Amino acid sequence: MKRSLLLVDDDEAVRAVTESALQLVGGWSVTSVGSGIDALRVTRITVPDAILLDVMMPGLDGPATLLELRKDPSTASIPVIFFTAMIVDIDHEALLSTGALGVVFKPFDPMNLSIQIAEILGFGPSEP
Repeated sequence: MKRSLLLVDDDEAVRAVTESALQLVGGWSVTSVGSGIDALRVTRITVPDAILLDVMMPGLDGPATLLELRKDPSTASIPVIFFTAMIVDIDHEALLSTGALGVVFKPFDPMNLSIQIAEILGFGPSEP
């Protein structure tokens, strides 16, 4: 059975490349949305195995979205990995203190993204 991932990013091109990399290379079942609000809506309908969550988005940003997910008992335990292009200005520890398991930086290597996510989530080498 494929593991499911919710990809949340406000950039449509990033969503397309990331979704393709995760599905074609990593074997994930991916649902993608463009905002934190949409992520909250989707997770009320179906709970993914993990969420890859952009940090900087208009409206409800990544950390605020994660906070809302943690308030709801049905989504509180979903593993979340932040996804960001902010390499220089990022406070890695502050992001992890919000309850995220890790941070994936953009740009990313499409061939290694699923491996990177599996390592953060603690999956074995044969699993996405």
